[in-house]
Amino acid sequence: MIRSVVRGTGAALPRRIMKNADFEGMVETSDEWIAQRTGIRQRHIAADDETTASLGEAAARAALADAGLTPDDIDLIVLATSTPNNTFPATAVEIQNRLGMQHGFAFDLQAVCSGFVYAVTTADLYIRGGLAKRVLVIGSETFSRILDWSDRSTCVLFGDGAGAVVLEAGEGAGKIADRGVLAASLRSDGAHREKLFVDGGPSTTGTVGHLRMEGREVFKHAVGMITDVIETTFSAAGITADDLDWFVPHQANKRIIDASAKKLGIAEQKVVVTVDLHGNTSAASVPLALSVAVADGRIKKGDLVLLEAMGGGFTWGAVLVRW
Repeated sequence: MIRSVVRGTGAALPRRIMKNADFEGMVETSDEWIAQRTGIRQRHIAADDETTASLGEAAARAALADAGLTPDDIDLIVLATSTPNNTFPATAVEIQNRLGMQHGFAFDLQAVCSGFVYAVTTADLYIRGGLAKRVLVIGSETFSRILDWSDRSTCVLFGDGAGAVVLEAGEGAGKIADRGVLAASLRSDGAHREKLFVDGGPSTTGTVGHLRMEGREVFKHAVGMITDVIETTFSAAGITADDLDWFVPHQANKRIIDASAKKLGIAEQKVVVTVDLHGNTSAASVPLALSVAVADGRIKKGDLVLLEAMGGGFTWGAVLVRW
C-alpha cells in the first residue's frame, strides 16, 4: 500500500524576539505571571517585511534542502494558515511563485491551530489517491497582525513563525512498522465558535479584526477533546501510549500539554515542548516543534511520533507517523 513518508523538515522564525519582560510596560503583567500560567518565556514577532508568505517560503526551502529535493520535485503545496497575506489568492500560490514553481497546484487550508494536523491528513489523502507524489505541507502564521496589544489575556500568548515537512509517496505493507502516516482522527464543533475567534472578516465587518478568547473555557474543553482524538487514533493503529517514541502536541500552553500527556499515560520524557521558545504559533506550532526535535536528534528514522492540535472553531485532531 502507499504510505506518505516524511522526507524532510524545516522552520523559519522572524528576527525579532519578544521576551515576557517586554510586556511589562505595555499591559499589566509580568514575566513570572506569564511563565507560571503558560510556560511561555519568549516569542518571535514578524517585522513589516516578514509575512506569512515569506516565512512559509523560508520554511519550505529548509524542508526541501533537508529532503535533498528542489521545488521541481513537488506536485502540491498545502499551506495551513489563519493569517494569509491576502483574502485571495491563496498564500500557498504566492509561496509556489516564490519557489519558482510553475507546475502542480497549491491551496490554503484554514483550521486555525489544528491546521497543520488537518493539512498533513489532507496531503496524505492526495498522495494515497495518486494525485500527488510529493507534497510540501506548511504551517505559517503572523498572529501578531491580529492581536489586540492592550488585551493581556491574549497578546502575551501568541507568536509568529513557520514550519514545513515534505511528504513523499512510499510503499508499505499495511503494518504498524511501515514508515509514513499510519492513522489520523479529525474533529470539529462549531458550537464553540465564540470561545476562540477573530471579531472581523470580509463578509461581516469588512475588517481584519482581532483575536478574542475565553481562556478558561478553552482550557476546560482542551484536554478532553485532545485525548478523545488521540485515543481514536491509537485504536485505529492498534497501539497504546507505551508504543510511542515521541508526542509532539500543539504548543499553546504548558499546563494543557502536561495535563493531556498525564491523562493519556504518555511519559514526560517523550513529550516535545517548545512553547517556552515560540509561544503559540497556531498552525506553525507543530511543525516548528517537529523541526526542533529532528534537528537536535531526538526524533530519528523509525520512531513512532504522535502529532496533536486543537484550535478555534473548535477544531482538533491527531496524526500518527512512523518517521
